[in-house]
Amino acid sequence: MSITEKVLCTKSHEFLFDNDNGIYTVGLTDYAVEQLGDIVFLELPEVGTEFGKGETFATVESVKAASEIYMPISGKVVEINEAAVDAPELLNEDNWEKGWLVKIEATGENSEQDDLMEYEDYKEELE
Repeated sequence: MSITEKVLCTKSHEFLFDNDNGIYTVGLTDYAVEQLGDIVFLELPEVGTEFGKGETFATVESVKAASEIYMPISGKVVEINEAAVDAPELLNEDNWEKGWLVKIEATGENSEQDDLMEYEDYKEELE
């Protein structure tokens, strides 16, 4: 089973992966990474910071543009991907496994996920 079978996506191109232990992995979709081009800088929040759904939690810069990244659900940051901060090109190489951004503990209602799309629906919406 690939990660894309368990991932939910936002209209703003973030993904949310349920680790089945109350912890979710948040990152950028493959489409977002392709659109950005070569990623050269990544700024992530500190562990312990809480964000509401839709709030900006990170910034990514590529050779083309700088973009804000939005939290797909309300959550508290429990881990950041230090490797991706040190080597932002990891997002270009493997956005799902190595280039994830943060891990969060959900703090909102489950209904916050109602407007997120399964990966196949997300891909269809891009066409």
